[in-house]
Amino acid sequence: MLLSKTTALAVLNEGLATGADYAEIYVEETKGNNLTLENGKVESLSASSSIGVGIRLLLGTRMVYGHTSDLSKASLCRLARDLSASFSEKRKFTVASIKKERVQVINKFRDPLDEVPTEAKIDYLREVDQAMKEVDARLVRRIAIFSNVLKRTEVYNAEGEEAHLYPDLNQRGRLIIEAFAQEDDNLQTAFAGPGRCDGWHYFTQELDYKGKARQVAEKAIRLLSAKDCPSGIYTVVIANGWGGVLFHESCGHSLEAEATSRGLSVFSESLGKQIASPLVTAYDDGTIPNEWGSSNIDSEGHKTQKNLLIEKGICKGFMVDRLSARRFEGKLEANGTARRQSYKYAPVSRMSNTYIAAGKDDPKDIIADTKLGIYVADFGGGSVQPTTGEFNFAASEAYIIRDGKIAEPVKGCICIGSGKDVLMNIDRVGNDLALGQGSCGASSGLISVNVGQPTIRIQNLVIGGNGGKLE
Repeated sequence: MLLSKTTALAVLNEGLATGADYAEIYVEETKGNNLTLENGKVESLSASSSIGVGIRLLLGTRMVYGHTSDLSKASLCRLARDLSASFSEKRKFTVASIKKERVQVINKFRDPLDEVPTEAKIDYLREVDQAMKEVDARLVRRIAIFSNVLKRTEVYNAEGEEAHLYPDLNQRGRLIIEAFAQEDDNLQTAFAGPGRCDGWHYFTQELDYKGKARQVAEKAIRLLSAKDCPSGIYTVVIANGWGGVLFHESCGHSLEAEATSRGLSVFSESLGKQIASPLVTAYDDGTIPNEWGSSNIDSEGHKTQKNLLIEKGICKGFMVDRLSARRFEGKLEANGTARRQSYKYAPVSRMSNTYIAAGKDDPKDIIADTKLGIYVADFGGGSVQPTTGEFNFAASEAYIIRDGKIAEPVKGCICIGSGKDVLMNIDRVGNDLALGQGSCGASSGLISVNVGQPTIRIQNLVIGGNGGKLE
């Protein structure tokens, strides 16, 4: 154990001394490795480790939080005492015992990534690099990165005389592939970052890493011939997988209770109301085995769940953490979606594996049924305002659709709109659901998330670009 029960009891009771009605200790130990190859040569090799504790006290909807890397009993009790000074009421209860709870195991792994020899990882990345190199001589820079982290956590929480301990162990690995293609002064880039809560066998035996490397390189070369994207209001088809980042950013954040419980989201008053096309059903599911955004438990010790957010266009729920549930005054309960980057952050409601569910349309039929429009195959960066749902996103790979066929590539494509309009204007949903791996930053830090969707079609989406009007 990272923390003894004796120490945990002392810390919890110190924190509860001035009237807090909830006390929580989050203990975390992480070990990570990162290896980077550039143009086939080892560029960097690093290892990291950390250990620390976060303590949180609640009184109604008031919260105080602090953290330390000193795990001594004296240090932790001092921190708990300092935090408890924020309250000035009588003690409500004393914690007498701690019960260790059994945690569901969603992310099972048999071959720990931190035990893979560095030489094996270098050889693996060289195969990735070689697959890119063979595509075209115009690839001037090739980057291959493998990173992994092993995280051990213990969550102690108390709302009564018996506290509960939730221990957990999880690991994540990710392969990053970047290609840079240049022709004269035209420089184009492409990226892929497959990741998973799994072992080395996944990356070497299940993932087609050479094929993924070739796809990235071919995309960078293809973009060299791209013309400026036209601007206007168009029918837009968005590819499955990473295309789901548009839903994640423009709608997903607005369904997190950190915002909705405080009236700061465009969807705060939307439960039971239609917010999307009847074709749209969406989930946040932290229970998909070994997926990038999955966890055995959340950062408060709750079991992760498959949470229905939208059903046939109707808003059915939010992602709710413990503090937000209190703001809802019992109308909604915490549902396993509290997450944080590390012990340095207090947990809040966050997405895990968030996606639009598969529909019935064949993706080929969606394209064939679009006479003129834009096909977005991949997204880059963007921004969103959760209180209004307004967004703008840059497409890193886009094409013109002409007479039901994907035609010439375009660059500089910007999708502009609001999450509410996008959801209502979806008129086709494919049957090809896929997930894409990424990182999401918010008030509780940077976390691993999956975005996802099948191929979808959106009517009347504003497109920004420097290529004039689409004809």
